[in-house]
Amino acid sequence: MLTEERRNKLLEVVRRKGFVSLPDLANELQVSASTVRRDLDYLEETGEAKRTHGGVFYTGPSPKLPHFEQRQQSQWEEKRQIAIAAAHLVQDGDTILLDGGSTTYELAQQLVGRTIQVVTNSLPVATLFTSGGSSDLVLIGGYLHQRTGVCIGPYADEMLQRLNVQRAFLSVAGISERGCFNSNLLLVETEKAMMESADEVIVLADSTKFGHQSLALMCELSEIDRLVVDNQISADWRKRLSQANVDVVVAGEKSAKKKAKPKDTGQSET
Repeated sequence: MLTEERRNKLLEVVRRKGFVSLPDLANELQVSASTVRRDLDYLEETGEAKRTHGGVFYTGPSPKLPHFEQRQQSQWEEKRQIAIAAAHLVQDGDTILLDGGSTTYELAQQLVGRTIQVVTNSLPVATLFTSGGSSDLVLIGGYLHQRTGVCIGPYADEMLQRLNVQRAFLSVAGISERGCFNSNLLLVETEKAMMESADEVIVLADSTKFGHQSLALMCELSEIDRLVVDNQISADWRKRLSQANVDVVVAGEKSAKKKAKPKDTGQSET
């Protein structure tokens, strides 16, 4: 079997099962464990799989939903770098919340296999965490928005009111001097409930989002604790965010390697 053919078959097995142990992969492909490890090293470099203790997770292309298909290629490398920087803000043992944006999906891919508790209203994000035993998962229910695969509306909002997370990672459609915007009214109400449930609100946004507004205002800039962005952000916007007391983490810069703030051990968790 040619190398490319073997790797494609390996990836298909992992994609279909979500998580596969290394011995099972070697047995199914009828190759040695060392060959499987070399192939997995290659697939990790391409971002299509991620090794963890005892096996490998699928972390390939985003789901076939209009929201992801339209945005998968848009600023993809910037989104990936933002996700890598944001992953440094998560401590093992954290309870975190992820919304259903394309950048938060990239973050979810970085976090697969970590010992964390994940709360999400996104079916695509939830699917990433269902195959392994390292992460606990809480799925928010409600009205399913088919274009994005997220649950929104009053049932989702009510459930969020009963939860508490250390960090909420949210995506936005636009950022202006007025604050952060998204294009769906029900989604914005659910994201406001997410913010209320979090000790720390972290927005993930590539630099193309700045200077733009959308249908509904999610929050003012001062309501954000941190914002993770790519290195194309302008000096003017850095200054504006600083004036609003927003901690800016720029992907690729040394500041992006900072760890999460120590969590309050006296707080309750979900």
